[in-house]
Amino acid sequence: MDDRLKIYDEKMTKTFDNMQDEFSRVRAGRANPHILDRITVDYYGTQTPLQSCANVSVPEPRMIQIQPWEASLVKAIEKAILASDVGITPTNDGKVVRLVFPELTEERRKELAKDIKKKGEGAKVAVRNIRRDANDSFKKLAKSPDISEDEIKELEEDVQKLTDSYVKKIDEAVAVKSKEILTV
Repeated sequence: MDDRLKIYDEKMTKTFDNMQDEFSRVRAGRANPHILDRITVDYYGTQTPLQSCANVSVPEPRMIQIQPWEASLVKAIEKAILASDVGITPTNDGKVVRLVFPELTEERRKELAKDIKKKGEGAKVAVRNIRRDANDSFKKLAKSPDISEDEIKELEEDVQKLTDSYVKKIDEAVAVKSKEILTV
């Protein structure tokens, strides 16, 4: 791959990875420990990621179990989850915090699938904007005597192929996530 294309490939990869990260935070009626990735707990005066001070497991399809390294952290973990945007009220037995995910209604599933499609469209727009930026930079290069029109055309075709491949990957990821959400 041409070095001039690598930076745009990296940007498109970051866009795709960011979309996948957003997808992992969507609650699909199944327990997904990744929804806790952004939660930090007050651990002796320091905001610490939840995974760094507790063991997070999924003992059942619709339950996340959080086993703190120290029993004194149970209240702090519960407080951090309540303050977050997870939308589930935690329960505890003094040693373990549990999050039980309710079954999603058909209407809610359709809303989530629509939201996934919207995030996918946003990612495709971002990829196309990266393509536009690449083409603009190639047009500026065309003013330089060091590069021929054929090379510019070739770069534009290559960036179009790159864009098409990422749009296809995004569509596939949206289809997979939508199917996961709509499956009861």
